[in-house]
Amino acid sequence: MLFPENSANMSHFCRIFEGDSTKMNRLHHDFSNHLNITDAMLTKQDLDLLKRKGISRDQLDTQLNYFKTGFPFLPIVGAASIGDGILRVEKGDEADYVKAWKEYLKGDKKVTKFVPASGAASRMFKDLFAFIDAEYDVPTTPFEKTFFDGIQKFAFFDVLDALCKERHGKGVTALCAEGCYKDVVKALLGEKGMEYGNLPKGLLLFHAYPGGNRVPVEEHMKEGAMYAKDGKGNVDIHFTVSGNHQPLFEKLVADRKAHFERELDAKISVSFSVQKPSTDTVAVDMNNEPFRETDGTILFRPGGHGALIENLNEIDSDVIFIKNIDNVVPDRLKEEDARYKTLLAGVLVTLQARAFEYLKKLESGKVDADELLEIVSFVEDDLSITPPAGIDTDAELKSYLRAKLDRPFRVCGMVKNVGEPGGGPFIAVNSDGSSSLQILEGSQIDKNDEKAVSAFKNGSHFNPVDLVCGVKNWKGEKYDLTQHVDKRTGFISRKSKDGRELKALELPGLWNGAMSDWNTVFVEVPISTFNPVKTVNDLLRPEHQ
Repeated sequence: MLFPENSANMSHFCRIFEGDSTKMNRLHHDFSNHLNITDAMLTKQDLDLLKRKGISRDQLDTQLNYFKTGFPFLPIVGAASIGDGILRVEKGDEADYVKAWKEYLKGDKKVTKFVPASGAASRMFKDLFAFIDAEYDVPTTPFEKTFFDGIQKFAFFDVLDALCKERHGKGVTALCAEGCYKDVVKALLGEKGMEYGNLPKGLLLFHAYPGGNRVPVEEHMKEGAMYAKDGKGNVDIHFTVSGNHQPLFEKLVADRKAHFERELDAKISVSFSVQKPSTDTVAVDMNNEPFRETDGTILFRPGGHGALIENLNEIDSDVIFIKNIDNVVPDRLKEEDARYKTLLAGVLVTLQARAFEYLKKLESGKVDADELLEIVSFVEDDLSITPPAGIDTDAELKSYLRAKLDRPFRVCGMVKNVGEPGGGPFIAVNSDGSSSLQILEGSQIDKNDEKAVSAFKNGSHFNPVDLVCGVKNWKGEKYDLTQHVDKRTGFISRKSKDGRELKALELPGLWNGAMSDWNTVFVEVPISTFNPVKTVNDLLRPEHQ
């Protein structure tokens, strides 16, 4: 059964649907009659596919039932804000946190920068693909006009210009003057051109420099040395990539790593991993039956970035920075960016050191009344965790505090809300009745809950994906990060394939449900540290020039 009837999870569902007996009874029926539906519907071909992917029949069964039962919305107390879940570091305290991080690096600690980089850049060029298919031949939409007006400012312009001369005997400017705009776009995106429509973002030229233009992978190598270099001068960077693009990443790193090592006086180690096939999720048709391709094969799709918790779990480091591949800036802005990464890391090691001392005391059993109050204050005030009702004795309180402190730590930068899409910082209710800080996406918010919707829309800050993680306990042992995932926080989306509608299952997001059971601290950072490239025209912003 998916959730035991008497479990905290079922209690959680009861609270959510309290007062709605129809919904509650239906959910209870679904859970208590959780059938092993795969027995009747799987062919030998299906079983062979599951074996190759490393997906068990129980996993498939559970995934199929998610389409029937759905996922519960996460009850929230409200949006986090300055003084209520978000820490604003005062100028006078910055130096102490920076010092704490530098002192930490003097120890025998390993630091890794983890960069999800498997996503294709096709969405960056969605508007340009539409232009190719449009009935008109000249730039018409504001996006198209902006692209061509600024085309010489892109870091990839020189390569594109040379390719156009090779293919058409004319450069970009001449082709545009003749109205051959689509030939330029095809040279940029097409398979026989630069192939930017099929490459991952990490391999696209983002920034121009006199000594040679750079792709995001290069920017991450240089940036990493500015705040993630350990006490021995080592910089460890890990990229998650798609298997078919990994050789391209490896060649680029082999060609460019030595240059950055000389420039930065550092030893740079770069590793790669791919999303595990075992984290793929089944797609279904509109009747919630497995979606089958024309050859009868069940369709599995990548389970979203939440699947990368498996990759993250295999990194044996003390501290791990996480930052998206496209959130990079040119050298002139890197110092400011590195300053705040250092600040976040200083907050992490400072709070984690306190938690470790409290855990040692709790483990020893030698905690007096004043010390117990001090630990409670730390958990409530510094970690923003409110305990559940029903803790009546000191023994219960100590057990509760040990459980809350002995978990992975993460410090997350949060920027002021300027209308960018994405999740935000919230105070959420957990299944045990406690409340804590969580990063939530819109799909986790009940659209019928006016208070929750208002909190999501009007929150003061949003999540730029800027994390520093402590993943070892006070004894130096690595946490099993897969044991701290809230599996109820996935979501279902509508997609299509070959003209047929389907439903896709997304696993709990990497910084959402996959880290739900971590100790979380939000720290305000300036918007200048957030410079994502969602469309190609974002590269024309001043921050990327």
